[in-house]
Amino acid sequence: MSRRHRVVVLALDGVYPFELGIPSRVFGAADEFYEVVTCSVDGGPVRTNADFSVTVEHGPEVLATADTVVLPPFDTGRLSRELPAGAAEALAALPPGTRLVSICTGAFVLAAAGLLDGRPATTHWALADTFRSWYPEVALDPDVLFVDDGSVLTSAGAASGVDVCLHLVRKDHGTAVANRVARTCVVPPWRDGGQAQYIEQPVPEATANDTSATRQWALENLDAPITLTELAAHARMSLRTFARRFDEEVGMSPGRWLIQQRVAHARHLLESTDLAVDDIAGQVGFGTGTSLRQHLHAAIGVSPLAYRRTFRGGVTPAPEGAGV
Repeated sequence: MSRRHRVVVLALDGVYPFELGIPSRVFGAADEFYEVVTCSVDGGPVRTNADFSVTVEHGPEVLATADTVVLPPFDTGRLSRELPAGAAEALAALPPGTRLVSICTGAFVLAAAGLLDGRPATTHWALADTFRSWYPEVALDPDVLFVDDGSVLTSAGAASGVDVCLHLVRKDHGTAVANRVARTCVVPPWRDGGQAQYIEQPVPEATANDTSATRQWALENLDAPITLTELAAHARMSLRTFARRFDEEVGMSPGRWLIQQRVAHARHLLESTDLAVDDIAGQVGFGTGTSLRQHLHAAIGVSPLAYRRTFRGGVTPAPEGAGV
């Protein structure tokens, strides 16, 4: 049997224990193909972001033997434009062609080292503005679970580390092996959509200006086919004045806002009820299941059935009309 592919996990101070263990758990479930070892920048214990430290078996010298290096995330309080202590020397030891993988804040290390310049990448959606500000030369996409740019892969927060590691198993050894690994780890072999489905987008707060009462009225009547004319009439304004003031207060057009509220209510019903998609579409004012599917996919990139599976797991499927 040929030499197993060596995955080296580089643990930095403040590392998140959950993500630190992902490579070993996922690649370890296919240990006939992979060998996973963990190192620190000095070979010593590593402080985690929890109330304990971890002792690793290797120092930075093991990086010279890596086929793939994984950078798990570390506490956001340690984020800096500069590389963490010892990281520059550790990364300099990598052989040419080493595959690099980051999870969440690990992308900041790759970016600080200049390894993401001109590349597409992702990180946790909550850190997107900071990342863009610090590293404008990186083509950041905060809406996806991971980005595969060949020899460099970046992933979003927490469980997306599982997604990218499974993706690599699939890429290296095919779907059958990846599916076996997923079953062993009791995780889905593939998750639809991206980070957008996990980002909270609350309804804009009511203001003292004019359109707040009309917005509340619209939320209470989402099942009705509300028109811009009806909204303006409720606010006792002309169409032009209403549209201008609404945009000033909310930051978007009435039509776009109304669609967002319908989608948000549909997501709530998908998460909390077993209603069929057609029934939910009627309750939120989209009229048909086809319209709801189109709007939900445009908003967060998944079908109603895939969204319900993600948030409700083992629920019994709803009757015909609840699917994709």
